[in-house]
Amino acid sequence: MYPLKQHSILPGFNLALGFTLLYLSLIVLIPLSAAFIRTAELSWPDFWSIVTTPRVLASYRLTFGASFAAALVNALFGLLVAWVLVRYHFPGKKFVDALVDLPFALPTAVAGIALTALYAGNGWIGQYLEPLGIKVAFTPLGIFVALTFIGLPFVVRTVQPVLEDVEAELEEAAATLGANRWQTFTRVIFPAIFPALMTGFALAFARAIGEYGSVIFIAGNMPMISEITPLLIITKLEQYDYAGATALSVVMLVISFILLLIINLLQWWSRQRSSKA
Repeated sequence: MYPLKQHSILPGFNLALGFTLLYLSLIVLIPLSAAFIRTAELSWPDFWSIVTTPRVLASYRLTFGASFAAALVNALFGLLVAWVLVRYHFPGKKFVDALVDLPFALPTAVAGIALTALYAGNGWIGQYLEPLGIKVAFTPLGIFVALTFIGLPFVVRTVQPVLEDVEAELEEAAATLGANRWQTFTRVIFPAIFPALMTGFALAFARAIGEYGSVIFIAGNMPMISEITPLLIITKLEQYDYAGATALSVVMLVISFILLLIINLLQWWSRQRSSKA
C-alpha cells in the first residue's frame, strides 16, 4: 500500500515559503538593509569617528546601563509577581493580572507623561522624594524608572506559564524528603524556571534598549548626562545628518540582533532541558 498523501489547509511549502520570504523582505529586510546601505557610504574612519564621539559613548553607557539595571530589577520582581499570580488566590487577582499588561497597551508617550507627572518635584511621589535628596524626573534615575515600567510584562508573561507547569507534587516530594522552603525553591523550582527567567530578562533588556517614547519626557535629555541613543538618532535626523543617524542605527541594530540571537539560544536551551526532563 502506498502511504496516504498528507494535505495541508495552507498552500504548499514552496508557495507558503515564497509568500513568507516576500513579506519578511518588504517589512523587515529591505528597510533594515537601507540603513546598512546608507552607512556603507561612509568610510571606516568616518563611521568609527561618528559612533565613538564622547557624546555618543555617553549615550551608550546610559542606554545600556539603565536598560541592564531595569532588566535585572524586572527579573527579580517579575518573578515575584508571576509567583503571586500563579500560587495564590485573592480578591482582585484578575484585575492585577490584567494590570501587568498595561505597559503593553498604554502608548509609551502617555506612560512617559504619567511618570513625569508622578515623579516631578511637585508630583504625587516626587514631592516626598526631593526633600530626601532623591530627584527622579529629568535625571538618569527617571530613565531607569521608565525602562522598568515598560519591561516588567516581558518577565511576568515569560515566567508565568512555565511556573504554572511546575508540578506541585515535586514540592511535596521535596518537603517529604526533609527540604525546607528555601531548598525546595533553589533546587526544585528555580532550575525549572531559570531558562524562562533568562529569556524574560533578555526580552526586557532588548525592549529597553530601543525605548524612546516613555523616556524622552522623564529623562531631561541633557547631552552627556541624560541623553539616550535613540534620542541622539532622532536629533541627527532633525539636523539632516542622515549618515550619522544611520551609523548609530546600525550599531543598535547589530546589538539588538545579538540579543535576539541570545534569546533564541535561551529558548532552545529551555526546550532541550524540558525534553530531557
